[in-house]
Amino acid sequence: MDSFSLLMDGFAAALTPTNLLLALLGVTIGTAVGVLPGIGPALTVALLLPITFTLDPTGALILFAGIYYGGMYGGSTTAILLNTPGESASMVAALEGNKMARSGRAASALATAAIGSFVAGTIATLLLTFLAQPFADLAVSFTPADYVALMAIAFVTVATLLGTSPLKGIGSLLVGLTLGLVGIESQSGQSRLTFGVPTLLDGVDVVIVVVALFAIGEVFQHALKGGGGGTVTPLHGRAVMTREDFRRSWPAWLRGTAFGFPIGALPAGGAEIPTFLSYATERKLSKHPEDFGHGAIEGVAGPEAANNAAAAGVLVPLLTIGLPTSATAAVLLTAFQSYGLQPGPLLFSESGDLVYALLASLLIGNLMLLVLNLPLAKVWARLLQIPAYAIYGAIMIFATLGTFASGGGLADLLVLLVIGMLGVLMAMADIPVAPAVVGLILGPLFEEQMLRAVLLSGGSASGLFDGALSISLWSIAALGLIVPLALAGVRRRATAAPERVDVGR
Repeated sequence: MDSFSLLMDGFAAALTPTNLLLALLGVTIGTAVGVLPGIGPALTVALLLPITFTLDPTGALILFAGIYYGGMYGGSTTAILLNTPGESASMVAALEGNKMARSGRAASALATAAIGSFVAGTIATLLLTFLAQPFADLAVSFTPADYVALMAIAFVTVATLLGTSPLKGIGSLLVGLTLGLVGIESQSGQSRLTFGVPTLLDGVDVVIVVVALFAIGEVFQHALKGGGGGTVTPLHGRAVMTREDFRRSWPAWLRGTAFGFPIGALPAGGAEIPTFLSYATERKLSKHPEDFGHGAIEGVAGPEAANNAAAAGVLVPLLTIGLPTSATAAVLLTAFQSYGLQPGPLLFSESGDLVYALLASLLIGNLMLLVLNLPLAKVWARLLQIPAYAIYGAIMIFATLGTFASGGGLADLLVLLVIGMLGVLMAMADIPVAPAVVGLILGPLFEEQMLRAVLLSGGSASGLFDGALSISLWSIAALGLIVPLALAGVRRRATAAPERVDVGR
């Protein structure tokens, strides 16, 4: 019951007028950016990081958490009305949701997505609240070698699972690790990779890198591709469900939540796997299998619930052991660190009031999102008609002003543009940027814990394998590296086999 009393204290902090306003602002911005194709919560949090330094840590993190949850909600609107998923996890909802919209049932599709997101988000946030503290208590006993192995798992899973190719993900991770080496080395005091530039002695500002890769890279990539967009399916009235829609949806919401939270909480989880599992399950269990492929409401309800439950699950490794397993989680980790907070087991003991205020605000924000999404679905749909040049022009302005607002000068602006161009090259080569951010953030921590583990063992590398837990974690990291590479090789051979047969003929 200790977690319950701490949650009540968190509600007392979250229900102050200022924090309520920040939560409302966060979920509104999050929903709006979730609706706009290509503008996700990671990019939005990155843009707002520099200009929220005047807020207290609790208020800023409540704002960012609202954007995070709101982005999950808004992505379903784009997927259903435009058949363009704003996030990869909304891809499955587009399969049936857009079919429903084209047959005149857009209101029902948006309603089951919104209510399912609320149900799943609430259950998953409560699970997060009551499971995070025991998990953090367990993590306190971790040795430096255990932390090194855990971070290795984060590196491997993020690099191999985010993107089209494990090798490209690993390449992106190496870019981030290299950027993390820039500056003065903590043990010897020697400068590394500064090239005689005094500004780089303090290292590359994480906030600038995040804004550059997500915002500047996105703008230039869009400019190179040119405009273009899909056709918005009209929405008449507000999002509503019939009694039959509700009867078919509520079991899918619960099953989607059961898939989403535990898989999202795994270091190698994410939201894509549970959404596909939910869709496959609903298709198998449905009493109306003939509707699938033509607009089955269960095919929207289950995956959307799984998506939002996974979003809460992703916060478990982030808050308890400081491991981000998604692009947005990596940016949220940057937000914590910009306020001098390091997510991990000590976060609950040293800043427990902040953590539980954040968790309480997630529950409040989830209710706000339901109130916003059901009556205002038509308003969100109109955002899809904003010209792309206006959206991306505003992003450039915010990125530049944000760099100056965080105390940066002309040198930092130059770094912003250079790394932004690097982000463009990565996008052109289809290399994901999220592993680079994870490498930049966790690289210095990985180096610090690795040196500590080696020193504790008298300078021997065997200190990295000092117990059963660290050996088990290293084994998981090895599997996480080998299995995706092996699967990618099998897929390449399977694709090449028909071509060889055709040539032989």
